[in-house]
Amino acid sequence: MRRSNYITREGWDRLDKELKFLWKEERPRVTKAVSEAAALGDRSENAEYIYGKKRLREIDRRVRFLMKRLEDLTIVYPEKQQLGKVFFGAKVTLINEQDEEFSYRLVGPDEWDAKNGDISIDSPMARALLGKEVDDEVIVKTPDGEKYYEIIGIHYPGLN
Repeated sequence: MRRSNYITREGWDRLDKELKFLWKEERPRVTKAVSEAAALGDRSENAEYIYGKKRLREIDRRVRFLMKRLEDLTIVYPEKQQLGKVFFGAKVTLINEQDEEFSYRLVGPDEWDAKNGDISIDSPMARALLGKEVDDEVIVKTPDGEKYYEIIGIHYPGLN
């Protein structure tokens, strides 16, 4: 499944901070440790050297991914005309058939965090919510069958 290229400002800042940390702090520290381990002699049985080289490859892979991904991402800022409807960045409050209340914020696939209520815009729940308004009923298809929810609130952090 293709991932959306949308992200909130906070999400973009988090990825950018991770990239800068890996490139400016973590990679130089690990490179120095590998260099020191290499100076100790036989590299084939040197655990610090072997682990350090492995860690450098992991860092380089993540740095390449983050650099490419940050280039491709579009930061989405909520706009006043979105108020009252569910779009990217909305925090939506729902109740289910058992009158249990849930809140989700629709964010990009690079920043979802279910335990904090941030769900990917690509998720079935988010796709079912898009374009809906307060008092609309939402049907979400899950592996356990269809789930029914009612929207009781829509909030855009920073707008309302």
